[in-house]
Amino acid sequence: MDLLKNLNPPQKEAVLHGEGPLLILAGAGSGKTRVITNRIAHLIRERGVRSWNILAVTFTNKAAREMAERVSKLLGGADTPLIATFHAACGRILRRDIHQLGFQSSFAIYDDRDSDRLLKDVIKELDLDEKRFEVKGVSGRIDSFKNRGLFPEDIGSIPPGDVYNQRVVEIYAAYQERLKKCNALDFGDMMIQTVRLLTRFPEVCSYYRERFQWILVDEYQDTNPVQYHLIRLLAGERRNLCVVGDDDQSIYSWRGADIRNILEFEKDFPGVKIVRLEQNYRSTSTILAAAGEVVKQNFGRKGKTLWTENPPGEKIRYERVESDREEARFVCREIARLRNSSVPLAEMAVF
Repeated sequence: MDLLKNLNPPQKEAVLHGEGPLLILAGAGSGKTRVITNRIAHLIRERGVRSWNILAVTFTNKAAREMAERVSKLLGGADTPLIATFHAACGRILRRDIHQLGFQSSFAIYDDRDSDRLLKDVIKELDLDEKRFEVKGVSGRIDSFKNRGLFPEDIGSIPPGDVYNQRVVEIYAAYQERLKKCNALDFGDMMIQTVRLLTRFPEVCSYYRERFQWILVDEYQDTNPVQYHLIRLLAGERRNLCVVGDDDQSIYSWRGADIRNILEFEKDFPGVKIVRLEQNYRSTSTILAAAGEVVKQNFGRKGKTLWTENPPGEKIRYERVESDREEARFVCREIARLRNSSVPLAEMAVF
Protein backbone atom coordinates (compact mmCIF):
# COMPACT_ATOMS: atom_id res chain seq x y z
CA MET A 1 0.00 0.00 0.00
CA ASP A 2 1.36 3.40 -1.04
CA LEU A 3 1.38 5.50 2.15
CA LEU A 4 1.66 8.75 0.20
CA LYS A 5 -1.14 8.10 -2.26
CA ASN A 6 -3.88 10.75 -2.22
CA LEU A 7 -2.00 12.92 0.29
CA ASN A 8 -1.63 16.62 -0.47
CA PRO A 9 1.88 18.18 -0.34
CA PRO A 10 1.80 19.36 3.31
CA GLN A 11 0.42 15.99 4.42
CA LYS A 12 3.26 14.21 2.59
CA GLU A 13 5.77 16.58 4.18
CA ALA A 14 4.50 15.67 7.64
CA VAL A 15 4.49 11.93 6.96
CA LEU A 16 8.04 11.96 5.53
CA HIS A 17 9.65 14.12 8.23
CA GLY A 18 12.62 12.35 9.78
CA GLU A 19 14.23 12.86 13.17
CA GLY A 20 13.67 15.88 15.36
CA PRO A 21 10.61 17.75 16.64
CA LEU A 22 7.63 18.21 14.34
CA LEU A 23 4.66 20.52 14.94
CA ILE A 24 1.66 19.85 12.72
CA LEU A 25 -0.87 22.68 12.84
CA ALA A 26 -3.96 20.90 11.61
CA GLY A 27 -7.07 22.88 10.84
CA ALA A 28 -10.51 21.34 11.24
CA GLY A 29 -11.27 18.66 8.66
CA SER A 30 -7.72 18.67 7.28
CA GLY A 31 -7.07 14.93 7.58
CA LYS A 32 -4.86 14.98 10.65
CA THR A 33 -5.70 11.44 11.77
CA ARG A 34 -4.70 10.13 8.38
CA VAL A 35 -1.41 12.00 8.62
CA ILE A 36 -0.66 10.61 12.09
CA THR A 37 -1.47 7.02 11.14
CA ASN A 38 0.40 7.19 7.84
CA ARG A 39 3.41 8.69 9.61
CA ILE A 40 3.43 5.84 12.12
CA ALA A 41 3.19 3.29 9.30
CA HIS A 42 5.94 5.11 7.37
CA LEU A 43 8.29 5.02 10.37
CA ILE A 44 7.79 1.27 10.69
CA ARG A 45 7.67 0.23 7.03
CA GLU A 46 10.08 2.64 5.39
CA ARG A 47 12.45 3.70 8.18
CA GLY A 48 12.69 0.39 9.96
CA VAL A 49 11.56 1.72 13.33
CA ARG A 50 10.36 -1.06 15.63
CA SER A 51 6.74 -0.71 16.70
CA TRP A 52 7.99 -1.27 20.27
CA ASN A 53 9.81 2.06 20.04
CA ILE A 54 6.74 4.15 19.12
CA LEU A 55 4.21 5.73 21.48
CA ALA A 56 1.14 7.60 20.23
CA VAL A 57 -1.15 9.27 22.75
CA THR A 58 -4.52 10.93 22.42
CA PHE A 59 -7.39 11.91 24.70
CA THR A 60 -10.20 9.42 24.18
CA ASN A 61 -10.44 5.64 23.97
CA LYS A 62 -12.45 6.00 20.77
CA ALA A 63 -9.72 8.05 19.09
CA ALA A 64 -7.05 5.61 20.27
CA ARG A 65 -9.00 2.61 18.94
CA GLU A 66 -9.63 4.27 15.59
CA MET A 67 -5.97 5.20 15.25
CA ALA A 68 -4.80 1.68 16.16
CA GLU A 69 -7.23 0.11 13.68
CA ARG A 70 -6.03 2.37 10.88
CA VAL A 71 -2.37 1.67 11.61
CA SER A 72 -3.00 -2.07 11.77
CA LYS A 73 -4.72 -1.93 8.37
CA LEU A 74 -1.85 0.06 6.87
CA LEU A 75 0.66 -2.46 8.22
CA GLY A 76 -1.31 -5.46 7.04
CA GLY A 77 -2.02 -6.72 10.53
CA ALA A 78 1.58 -6.55 11.73
CA ASP A 79 2.34 -5.59 15.32
CA THR A 80 1.14 -2.08 16.06
CA PRO A 81 2.81 0.32 18.49
CA LEU A 82 1.33 1.46 21.78
CA ILE A 83 -1.51 3.79 20.81
CA ALA A 84 -3.41 4.84 23.90
CA THR A 85 -4.89 7.64 25.95
CA PHE A 86 -2.62 9.51 28.33
CA HIS A 87 -4.18 7.65 31.25
CA ALA A 88 -3.76 4.23 29.66
CA ALA A 89 -0.13 4.88 28.71
CA CYS A 90 0.63 6.07 32.23
CA GLY A 91 -1.16 3.04 33.62
CA ARG A 92 1.26 0.74 31.81
CA ILE A 93 4.26 2.62 33.13
CA LEU A 94 2.92 2.61 36.68
CA ARG A 95 2.00 -1.08 36.70
CA ARG A 96 5.65 -1.87 36.01
CA ASP A 97 7.42 0.64 38.23
CA ILE A 98 5.10 2.19 40.82
CA HIS A 99 6.71 0.09 43.55
CA GLN A 100 9.46 2.72 43.45
CA LEU A 101 6.92 5.16 44.93
CA GLY A 102 5.76 2.81 47.67
CA PHE A 103 2.66 1.46 45.94
CA GLN A 104 2.00 -2.12 44.90
CA SER A 105 1.67 -2.90 41.20
CA SER A 106 -1.86 -4.16 41.90
CA PHE A 107 -3.04 -0.63 42.77
CA ALA A 108 -6.71 0.19 42.25
CA ILE A 109 -7.86 3.06 40.06
CA TYR A 110 -10.65 5.03 41.72
CA ASP A 111 -13.39 6.49 39.58
CA ASP A 112 -15.14 9.74 40.48
CA ARG A 113 -17.59 8.03 42.81
CA ASP A 114 -14.82 6.25 44.73
CA SER A 115 -12.78 9.44 44.95
CA ASP A 116 -15.71 11.52 46.18
CA ARG A 117 -16.56 8.94 48.83
CA LEU A 118 -12.98 8.95 50.14
CA LEU A 119 -12.82 12.74 50.02
CA LYS A 120 -16.04 12.98 52.02
CA ASP A 121 -14.53 10.70 54.67
CA VAL A 122 -11.41 12.86 54.85
CA ILE A 123 -13.43 16.06 55.30
CA LYS A 124 -15.35 14.40 58.14
CA GLU A 125 -12.16 13.15 59.80
CA LEU A 126 -10.70 16.65 59.73
CA ASP A 127 -13.89 17.87 61.43
CA LEU A 128 -14.57 20.47 58.75
CA ASP A 129 -17.91 21.99 57.81
CA GLU A 130 -19.21 19.71 55.04
CA LYS A 131 -21.37 22.48 53.60
CA ARG A 132 -18.49 24.92 53.35
CA PHE A 133 -16.06 22.28 52.13
CA GLU A 134 -18.43 20.64 49.70
CA VAL A 135 -16.94 17.58 48.00
CA LYS A 136 -17.48 18.77 44.44
CA GLY A 137 -15.74 22.09 45.04
CA VAL A 138 -12.80 20.59 46.94
CA SER A 139 -12.44 17.85 44.33
CA GLY A 140 -12.24 20.50 41.61
CA ARG A 141 -9.46 22.30 43.47
CA ILE A 142 -7.50 19.08 43.90
CA ASP A 143 -7.93 18.24 40.21
CA SER A 144 -6.63 21.69 39.34
CA PHE A 145 -3.53 21.13 41.47
CA LYS A 146 -2.89 17.76 39.85
CA ASN A 147 -3.40 19.12 36.33
CA ARG A 148 -0.64 21.60 37.12
CA GLY A 149 1.60 18.88 38.50
CA LEU A 150 1.37 20.03 42.11
CA PHE A 151 1.38 17.69 45.09
CA PRO A 152 0.39 19.22 48.47
CA GLU A 153 4.03 19.87 49.38
CA ASP A 154 4.58 21.70 46.07
CA ILE A 155 1.90 24.31 46.69
CA GLY A 156 3.38 27.63 47.74
CA SER A 157 2.52 29.50 50.89
CA ILE A 158 -1.09 30.60 51.17
CA PRO A 159 -1.90 34.03 52.69
CA PRO A 160 -2.75 33.76 56.42
CA GLY A 161 -6.25 35.13 55.86
CA ASP A 162 -7.14 32.59 53.18
CA VAL A 163 -8.42 29.93 55.56
CA TYR A 164 -10.45 28.11 52.92
CA ASN A 165 -7.51 27.32 50.66
CA GLN A 166 -5.32 26.47 53.64
CA ARG A 167 -7.85 23.84 54.61
CA VAL A 168 -8.14 22.61 51.02
CA VAL A 169 -4.41 21.90 50.98
CA GLU A 170 -4.77 20.04 54.29
CA ILE A 171 -7.61 17.99 52.81
CA TYR A 172 -5.51 17.32 49.70
CA ALA A 173 -2.59 16.04 51.80
CA ALA A 174 -4.82 13.80 53.93
CA TYR A 175 -6.61 12.54 50.81
CA GLN A 176 -3.32 11.53 49.18
CA GLU A 177 -2.26 9.71 52.35
CA ARG A 178 -5.53 7.79 52.40
CA LEU A 179 -5.16 6.87 48.74
CA LYS A 180 -1.73 5.45 49.40
CA LYS A 181 -2.97 3.45 52.40
CA CYS A 182 -5.66 2.00 50.14
CA ASN A 183 -3.05 1.31 47.43
CA ALA A 184 -5.16 3.38 45.07
CA LEU A 185 -4.83 6.20 42.56
CA ASP A 186 -7.47 8.53 41.20
CA PHE A 187 -7.51 9.65 37.56
CA GLY A 188 -5.41 12.72 38.23
CA ASP A 189 -2.79 10.59 39.96
CA MET A 190 -2.25 8.51 36.84
CA MET A 191 -0.27 11.31 35.25
CA ILE A 192 1.13 13.22 38.20
CA GLN A 193 2.47 10.02 39.79
CA THR A 194 4.04 9.01 36.46
CA VAL A 195 5.79 12.37 36.27
CA ARG A 196 6.99 11.96 39.87
CA LEU A 197 8.25 8.46 39.06
CA LEU A 198 10.20 9.58 35.97
CA THR A 199 11.59 12.63 37.77
CA ARG A 200 12.70 10.89 40.96
CA PHE A 201 14.14 7.78 39.36
CA PRO A 202 16.40 8.62 36.38
CA GLU A 203 16.97 4.94 35.62
CA VAL A 204 13.22 4.46 35.10
CA CYS A 205 13.07 7.55 32.90
CA SER A 206 16.04 6.28 30.86
CA TYR A 207 14.29 2.95 30.33
CA TYR A 208 11.19 4.60 28.86
CA ARG A 209 13.19 7.06 26.79
CA GLU A 210 15.01 4.10 25.28
CA ARG A 211 11.76 2.31 24.66
CA PHE A 212 9.67 5.21 23.33
CA GLN A 213 12.15 6.70 20.87
CA TRP A 214 9.38 8.15 18.69
CA ILE A 215 6.44 9.93 20.32
CA LEU A 216 3.30 11.31 18.68
CA VAL A 217 0.69 13.40 20.50
CA ASP A 218 -2.76 14.13 19.09
CA GLU A 219 -4.88 17.16 20.10
CA TYR A 220 -1.82 18.82 21.60
CA GLN A 221 -3.72 22.06 22.19
CA ASP A 222 -5.69 20.25 24.90
CA THR A 223 -2.70 19.16 26.98
CA ASN A 224 -2.32 20.49 30.51
CA PRO A 225 0.96 21.28 32.34
CA VAL A 226 1.43 17.81 33.82
CA GLN A 227 0.87 16.14 30.42
CA TYR A 228 3.32 18.59 28.88
CA HIS A 229 5.91 17.72 31.56
CA LEU A 230 5.35 14.02 30.94
CA ILE A 231 5.93 14.38 27.19
CA ARG A 232 9.11 16.40 27.70
CA LEU A 233 10.46 13.81 30.12
CA LEU A 234 9.82 10.97 27.68
CA ALA A 235 11.14 12.82 24.62
CA GLY A 236 14.50 13.48 26.26
CA GLU A 237 17.48 14.41 24.11
CA ARG A 238 16.31 12.44 21.06
CA ARG A 239 13.45 14.92 20.61
CA ASN A 240 11.70 12.66 18.10
CA LEU A 241 8.42 14.24 19.08
CA CYS A 242 5.53 14.89 16.71
CA VAL A 243 2.64 16.92 18.09
CA VAL A 244 -0.56 17.59 16.20
CA GLY A 245 -3.01 20.27 17.18
CA ASP A 246 -4.93 23.40 16.36
CA ASP A 247 -4.67 26.46 18.58
CA ASP A 248 -8.01 27.62 17.15
CA GLN A 249 -9.72 24.56 18.65
CA SER A 250 -8.53 24.93 22.23
CA ILE A 251 -11.71 24.69 24.31
CA TYR A 252 -10.61 22.89 27.47
CA SER A 253 -8.87 25.58 29.51
CA TRP A 254 -11.58 25.03 32.16
CA ARG A 255 -10.12 21.58 32.84
CA GLY A 256 -6.51 22.66 32.87
CA ALA A 257 -5.52 22.71 29.19
CA ASP A 258 -2.81 25.29 28.53
CA ILE A 259 -2.75 26.79 25.03
CA ARG A 260 0.84 27.89 25.65
CA ASN A 261 1.94 24.28 25.18
CA ILE A 262 1.30 24.63 21.45
CA LEU A 263 1.98 28.35 21.07
CA GLU A 264 5.42 28.06 22.69
CA PHE A 265 6.41 24.71 21.20
CA GLU A 266 9.09 26.35 19.05
CA LYS A 267 10.69 27.90 22.13
CA ASP A 268 10.68 24.60 24.00
CA PHE A 269 11.95 22.59 21.04
CA PRO A 270 14.33 24.74 18.97
CA GLY A 271 14.75 23.70 15.36
CA VAL A 272 11.23 22.33 15.13
CA LYS A 273 9.76 21.61 11.72
CA ILE A 274 6.33 23.23 11.31
CA VAL A 275 3.78 21.91 8.83
CA ARG A 276 0.39 23.55 8.32
CA LEU A 277 -2.53 21.45 7.13
CA GLU A 278 -4.88 24.06 5.70
CA GLN A 279 -6.92 22.22 3.09
CA ASN A 280 -10.32 21.32 4.53
CA TYR A 281 -12.11 18.23 3.22
CA ARG A 282 -15.19 18.45 5.43
CA SER A 283 -16.92 21.82 5.07
CA THR A 284 -18.28 24.06 2.36
CA SER A 285 -16.36 27.16 1.37
CA THR A 286 -19.17 29.29 2.83
CA ILE A 287 -18.76 27.71 6.26
CA LEU A 288 -14.97 28.03 6.09
CA ALA A 289 -15.15 31.71 5.19
CA ALA A 290 -17.47 32.45 8.11
CA ALA A 291 -15.40 30.40 10.55
CA GLY A 292 -12.23 32.12 9.36
CA GLU A 293 -13.68 35.55 10.09
CA VAL A 294 -14.46 34.43 13.63
CA VAL A 295 -11.20 32.69 14.56
CA LYS A 296 -8.97 35.42 13.17
CA GLN A 297 -10.20 37.58 16.06
CA ASN A 298 -8.53 35.18 18.51
CA PHE A 299 -5.51 36.44 20.41
CA GLY A 300 -2.20 34.60 20.42
CA ARG A 301 -2.73 32.20 17.54
CA LYS A 302 -0.29 30.62 15.12
CA GLY A 303 -2.38 31.56 12.15
CA LYS A 304 -3.79 29.39 9.38
CA THR A 305 -5.90 30.07 6.33
CA LEU A 306 -8.22 27.16 5.71
CA TRP A 307 -9.41 26.56 2.17
CA THR A 308 -11.38 23.90 0.35
CA GLU A 309 -12.18 22.65 -3.11
CA ASN A 310 -15.73 21.90 -1.95
CA PRO A 311 -18.58 23.96 -3.44
CA PRO A 312 -20.06 26.95 -1.55
CA GLY A 313 -23.12 25.02 -0.41
CA GLU A 314 -26.07 26.70 1.25
CA LYS A 315 -25.91 30.06 2.96
CA ILE A 316 -25.49 30.08 6.72
CA ARG A 317 -28.73 30.87 8.55
CA TYR A 318 -29.04 32.55 11.91
CA GLU A 319 -32.32 31.87 13.68
CA ARG A 320 -33.27 33.61 16.91
CA VAL A 321 -35.94 31.95 19.05
CA GLU A 322 -37.68 32.91 22.29
CA SER A 323 -37.04 29.84 24.46
CA ASP A 324 -35.35 26.46 24.65
CA ARG A 325 -38.65 24.77 23.84
CA GLU A 326 -39.09 26.88 20.73
CA GLU A 327 -35.50 26.08 19.80
CA ALA A 328 -36.26 22.35 20.06
CA ARG A 329 -39.34 22.78 17.85
CA PHE A 330 -37.30 24.71 15.30
CA VAL A 331 -34.62 22.00 15.19
CA CYS A 332 -37.24 19.29 14.74
CA ARG A 333 -38.90 21.22 11.92
CA GLU A 334 -35.55 21.65 10.18
CA ILE A 335 -34.74 17.95 10.47
CA ALA A 336 -38.13 17.08 9.01
CA ARG A 337 -37.68 19.59 6.18
CA LEU A 338 -34.26 18.21 5.28
CA ARG A 339 -35.50 14.63 5.52
CA ASN A 340 -38.36 15.45 3.15
CA SER A 341 -35.75 16.87 0.79
CA SER A 342 -34.02 13.45 0.72
CA VAL A 343 -31.14 14.43 3.00
CA PRO A 344 -30.11 11.29 4.98
CA LEU A 345 -30.30 11.55 8.77
CA ALA A 346 -26.68 10.37 8.89
CA GLU A 347 -25.65 13.64 7.23
CA MET A 348 -27.30 15.82 9.90
CA ALA A 349 -25.79 16.95 13.18
CA VAL A 350 -27.17 18.96 16.10
CA PHE A 351 -24.72 20.76 18.37
